[in-house]
Amino acid sequence: MTDASHCPALVLNADYNPLSLLPLSTWHWEAAVSAVVADRVDVVAEYDRTARSPSRSIRLPSVIALRIYQDLERPAPLRRINLYILYGGRCAYCGKAAPTEEMTFDHIVPRARGGLSSYRNLALACLPCNLRKGCRTPGEAGMRPWQEPRHPTLAELNRRARGMRLTHLSRTALDNLYWRTFLEP
Repeated sequence: MTDASHCPALVLNADYNPLSLLPLSTWHWEAAVSAVVADRVDVVAEYDRTARSPSRSIRLPSVIALRIYQDLERPAPLRRINLYILYGGRCAYCGKAAPTEEMTFDHIVPRARGGLSSYRNLALACLPCNLRKGCRTPGEAGMRPWQEPRHPTLAELNRRARGMRLTHLSRTALDNLYWRTFLEP
């Protein structure tokens, strides 16, 4: 088999919707094959590549669906990309949209003043706004976030991520996603 590192498997929930849109829920080919062998997933689509062991040969899955539904109404883990999605890629203070590499994360109550890293105390901020606010509270800096900080669910982040840029995937994975998205009115 040639290099399989470029064969990620798109992971769908038991309802055939992606577990996550940004970052897109994918597993490395080895994890996907292990899940297939353990009978924990259904294979929806495959690559033209094969993994072989001394006793078995299996085509690499490109799209798999979990057999047990994962509830997405649970709180989302605190990740940079999740905070970016929560604010729609816009600065919490000036509203400017920018790519991830141009955004920073601001502690609403600065860490130097006892502020913690949590959804309720973090805001997405462009560099000029973050520097302007500095080590002050929003009230002291005269800068209020346009959105009340809160802890989102995984399902909410998936809804907000619809329409945002997806990572590079195989054609079968993109085809599967295309039909699972909502049409705009």
